Amino acid sequence: MAYQHILFEVSDSGVARLTLNRPDKMNSFNAAMHAELRDALDSIQTNPAVRVLVLTGAGRGFCAGQDLADAEVRFVPGETPPDLGDVVERHYKPLVMRLAHLRVPTVAAVNGVAAGAGASLALACDMVIASQAASFMLPFAKIGLIPDTACSWLVPQRIGQARALGLAMMGNKLPAAKAAEWGLIWEAVAEEAFAEHVQKLAEQLAAMPTKALVRTRQAMQAAQTNTLEQQLTLEGMLMREMGRSSDYVEGVAAFLEKRTPRFTGA
Repeated sequence: MAYQHILFEVSDSGVARLTLNRPDKMNSFNAAMHAELRDALDSIQTNPAVRVLVLTGAGRGFCAGQDLADAEVRFVPGETPPDLGDVVERHYKPLVMRLAHLRVPTVAAVNGVAAGAGASLALACDMVIASQAASFMLPFAKIGLIPDTACSWLVPQRIGQARALGLAMMGNKLPAAKAAEWGLIWEAVAEEAFAEHVQKLAEQLAAMPTKALVRTRQAMQAAQTNTLEQQLTLEGMLMREMGRSSDYVEGVAAFLEKRTPRFTGA
């Protein structure tokens, strides 16, 4: 597929960089961009050379959420309103599930405002690094909607019900530094150091045991609904798998030989 609304590249070190590329629209979603995102994520899923995904935005924003001028959601007075539930089912749910099941760790590099579904997209990644110039907004209620794109699930888990409801009901801007302080994101970085910091983190993750990182994600996701006994059983199953992996053998050998391990993700 030829991309018009995203940029996509994979470095020699295995870092896949996916950039939302509608800067004149603050990288807001339309149907075409959704299709391109699905295609790029599917290509990552089948490309063993990819070791980590960095998701970011072009220009001064990360993503302003849904483009309300897009034909699929545009409201025309006097006509039947668009079925927004259908839009969620066809576009946003598959997007979040692709990220949740991606075979490599994912990093959202939030370079500017992340609003609505844009904030949700960032939070659906494993780690969120934000420039201190960035901010997060859940402005759904301001146009009579509810938080979607898994936002109603992701945000309360990270910062608690009181703060999550306050953000969603008021729709106020949350600066990156406060988002980090609250535990909504991993860290906020000075704007001048942001690009270099993201690249260094991506390279570090690309050199780590990919499968172990993804299984860690899966274990922590399962913990949200598992009982203690169920989680212990899952840990045993995953440890059995990891203990038979090539990366475990390499990791132990490197530790005993006092050298840097060379992980392959196998």
